[in-house]
Amino acid sequence: MVVTILGQSRIFFSMSRDGLLPKWASAVHPRFRTPYISTMFVGGCVATVAALTPINVISELVSIGTQLAFVIVCSGVWILRHRGTDVPRAFVAPWVPFTPIMGIAVALLMMFSLGWETWARLIIWLVIGLIIYFFYGRKHSKVRMLDAVARRSPMAD
Repeated sequence: MVVTILGQSRIFFSMSRDGLLPKWASAVHPRFRTPYISTMFVGGCVATVAALTPINVISELVSIGTQLAFVIVCSGVWILRHRGTDVPRAFVAPWVPFTPIMGIAVALLMMFSLGWETWARLIIWLVIGLIIYFFYGRKHSKVRMLDAVARRSPMAD
């Protein structure tokens, strides 16, 4: 759960800088240079959930969430390697597509070993995230705004 606080607060920080969450999530502490407001927010949420939820439910949710993230990352590596062959890379993933395919397969196998209740909770949280994205993030996305400007630009032709 400590890892969730550190990781999720940084994810909220990045999402806020991209316009997908409100500005407060990207506020950086002047002395420590950390996203302190999102860290406190995530910490409060994690503490509340930890106080009200049985540990086995929390561990299964953390497990399925981590495995889903791993499936997404492996899929991204595979797709980007296939589509963006001329893109400069800071690192090289070995044995593509074998490594990402095996990563996806193992993560899905581990996910399928979890009960239907865990899957239902995952789906509920995904739906909540999609609702937030479509009602807030989509309108405020800086990437989307830059893309719209680039399409209107005469240089885009």
